[in-house]
Amino acid sequence: MKKRMMSYLVLVVMIFGSFLLGACNSSSTSGEVSSDKIIVTTTIAQIEDAVKNIGGDHVEVQSLMGPGVDPHLYKASQSDISKLQDADIIFYNGLHLEGKMLEIFEKMNKEKPTYAIADSIPKDQLRKDQEDNTAMDPHVWFDIDLWTIALEQVKEGLIELDPDHKEDYEKNAEEYLAELEELKEYAQGELESIPDEQRLLVTAHDAFNYFGAKYDMEVMGLQGLSTDSEFGLADVQELVNTLVDRNIKAVFVESSISEDSINAVIEGAKDKGHEVVIGGELFSDAMGEKGTEEGTYIGMYRHNVDTIVNALK
Repeated sequence: MKKRMMSYLVLVVMIFGSFLLGACNSSSTSGEVSSDKIIVTTTIAQIEDAVKNIGGDHVEVQSLMGPGVDPHLYKASQSDISKLQDADIIFYNGLHLEGKMLEIFEKMNKEKPTYAIADSIPKDQLRKDQEDNTAMDPHVWFDIDLWTIALEQVKEGLIELDPDHKEDYEKNAEEYLAELEELKEYAQGELESIPDEQRLLVTAHDAFNYFGAKYDMEVMGLQGLSTDSEFGLADVQELVNTLVDRNIKAVFVESSISEDSINAVIEGAKDKGHEVVIGGELFSDAMGEKGTEEGTYIGMYRHNVDTIVNALK
């Protein structure tokens, strides 16, 4: 009986030991996979998409702001703080796009590499806020040439943190930037088809000034560069008068901003006997849903170009 009991105890110990060994091996393997990848946290999805393309298999990327989120008004949650703390490196836009998070980035910069990628663009190539000459327009991703400069900061930041994979980052960046060059040529060709008298892009806020300057289109927004700014009756009336005088048939809503402001413009034009329709939804400060074409920078940009052309051509 004692012998049988001893054999049973030995068997239990062996099984339990095997389980612990397997668990340790599994944990070790999981740790290796995790440690092999650089943990990157970004603010807007435009940067997330770029880091994924440039970082490739060497990075694990998470964006704080998803579809429909307005970065101008965004305040970090406790889970966001955790993501920033867990990251090996942080990329954000800068130029006060994420205006309510600046103190957080300053703190993080003392602990780990934290880059405001738009700050790498030469100041003389940035557009000033028409209402405040001391502020710069942060929506640089709408000028592909400027965005390319900003993305060099992503590549260099990854290389500095992980020099062993320098060649991969350089190769990935070269391929991605070549795709952006093709995108720029596509946009140029399509937008040229809009008649001169219809080359006015009216949106909820001034997110498309770089876009307009790049493709020779006049841009008017009801709000300023930040959606934190307010608009009044005079702003609505100015837009209404322009639409009527120039016989513009379409205005555009933005995925991250309420339609109320643009609807006020449409109603104002209607009161003057001029019919204006919503030409479609544009992606400005936020991109589309993950897993869709519009959830990538290139897909978002093409969507905007196609939507504008179809409404104004």
